[in-house]
Amino acid sequence: MASGRLPNFLVIGAAKCGTTALYEYLGQHPDVFLSPNKEPQFFAFEDETLCFRGPGVTINQTAVTSLEAYRTLFAGARGEKAVGEASALYLYVPKAADRIRQHVPGARLLAVLRDPIDRAYSSFMHLRREGREPLSDFRAALAAEPGRIADNWGFLWRYLDLGRYHVQLRRFYERFPREQLRVLLYDDFRDAQGAALRSVFGFLEVDEGFRPDTSLRHNVSGIPRSRWLYELVSGRGPAGRVLGAVVPAALMARVRARAASRLLRQEPLDPELRAELVERVREDVLRLQDLLGRDLSRWLEPAPRRAGA
Repeated sequence: MASGRLPNFLVIGAAKCGTTALYEYLGQHPDVFLSPNKEPQFFAFEDETLCFRGPGVTINQTAVTSLEAYRTLFAGARGEKAVGEASALYLYVPKAADRIRQHVPGARLLAVLRDPIDRAYSSFMHLRREGREPLSDFRAALAAEPGRIADNWGFLWRYLDLGRYHVQLRRFYERFPREQLRVLLYDDFRDAQGAALRSVFGFLEVDEGFRPDTSLRHNVSGIPRSRWLYELVSGRGPAGRVLGAVVPAALMARVRARAASRLLRQEPLDPELRAELVERVREDVLRLQDLLGRDLSRWLEPAPRRAGA
């Protein structure tokens, strides 16, 4: 039996819904300890050998798949009330809910959900930002999605499939009491950030009065205006890795976060394509609306929405 502690809360998803920002804000709280590896994905892939495909896939190497290795991620906890991690695939991967119930049945579970069309387009723009989406047209990338899933491409290319939240969230409601789950909407988190964070802190039973620095935008999507300059400040190219080695990590993180927004341009989603996609997600959104007891009609509006983050 592996020794060491396990987390008492998890951010379970969804990808490109603000989980990176939430992880950063939680990490500033003095009563919260977070795994230094933001997305260990342990409960998604316990004891599995991964062989996902696609340009620049890293999850095969970065996922933590053994219980012993997973426990070591929390060895640095020193009495914090809330100890956790954020792996956006827990919501999506079917086996994750049962594994969480097996290992940490009392863990508090946080999910952030976003308009599934905005989420899909943000994922597409994210992969274009990284130079990992071979197709420059979103419609073509959507058409390629079923074939990519069949060929076992990584999860970020599952543009619409990752946003079918109803069936994903229902797995958790079937296995955990409702009071153990807290579901945030991305719009609430964006438009009323202070109230949303107080809600999260209260859910985790840590000081609700703590105010993290929320001035930086995290993991912004978009198309680099200059690929070389973006790779320099983001640390992805050779020059960027050299710069990251000589500049203090905390300072470099702030430089990267501020520079990324200025170096990325946004391309709006075609309104005709959005109207088509609304019909593809409508049934799942209406079922999710009933499951949550929340009005999600904004997600079914045909008007174009903000691209990007």
